[in-house]
Amino acid sequence: MAKQEVPVFLITGFLESGKTNFLNATIGEDYFSIDGKTLLLICEEGEDEYENDMLEWNRTIPVIVDSREELTPDYMEELREQYQAERVIIEWNGMWNPLELELPEGWFIHQQLMMVDGSTFGTYYSNMRSIFANMVRNSEVVICNRCTTDMDLAGMKRIFKSINPAAEVVFEDEEGELDNFSEEDLPFDVNAPIIEISNQDYGIWFLDASENPDRYAGKRVRFTAMVHKQRRMPSDCFIPGRMAMTCCEDDMVFLGYLCRTPEASKWKAKQWVTLTARVEKEFVKAYGEEGPVLYAEKMEPAQPITQVVQFG
Repeated sequence: MAKQEVPVFLITGFLESGKTNFLNATIGEDYFSIDGKTLLLICEEGEDEYENDMLEWNRTIPVIVDSREELTPDYMEELREQYQAERVIIEWNGMWNPLELELPEGWFIHQQLMMVDGSTFGTYYSNMRSIFANMVRNSEVVICNRCTTDMDLAGMKRIFKSINPAAEVVFEDEEGELDNFSEEDLPFDVNAPIIEISNQDYGIWFLDASENPDRYAGKRVRFTAMVHKQRRMPSDCFIPGRMAMTCCEDDMVFLGYLCRTPEASKWKAKQWVTLTARVEKEFVKAYGEEGPVLYAEKMEPAQPITQVVQFG
């Protein structure tokens, strides 16, 4: 007999990042009220507490989990059967690795969300980068609260996006959502005849072009990059890019966009070039969607860049 399918809502974030407040607000909404019971596994207790009347009204049963070792698939399934819950919310402990979460048979992550306290972002990212990245990595949404307009929100967003490009990033202050990114935040002139991308700004340009391809369509860019070629790639194509460190030295990725030129075969893999190219927005199978495609106008040999791309 097949196990019952159980949707799991996984809420991650460090201590005092706003997880409990977020869940209090969410569980209390009318749209969250459904037939059947919800099991709420509380893996970390902060200063804020759940509103018992609201939990009872929405048929939500809270259970405190004291240790990571306690949270086994058998224990979770036992609790679900005991309370006859139809779905599960897990308020995750910020010091545990969410990648190690093992769910019972039939359970599945319906949504993963990360809460971040903007005022402590720098401290946690600098000192607990690996744990921080593991929470961002599979989150559909990152909500960064307690923000102020004098914070480097654009830089913070680039860090989130470098770890998980697909994540939706939301910044909030006491009054609600903040508009966090504009052309004025970029360290280069997107309206120049040729947009000059410095070595230190390559990662910023790459992420912005990924998120805002229309901003660069029809414009020309110049940057230094390494030639990368893949098997079965058309003879008129290559990928100019840079190695980037999204989390730690063990977490390196190559960042580059498809480039077309009749002279692609003249350039060897791993050769460094300074490329001037026109940017167009096109569908690319490897992207899975429309994105930036470069058309080389000029290529010159360049000295290798020894520094890897970083985002904060």
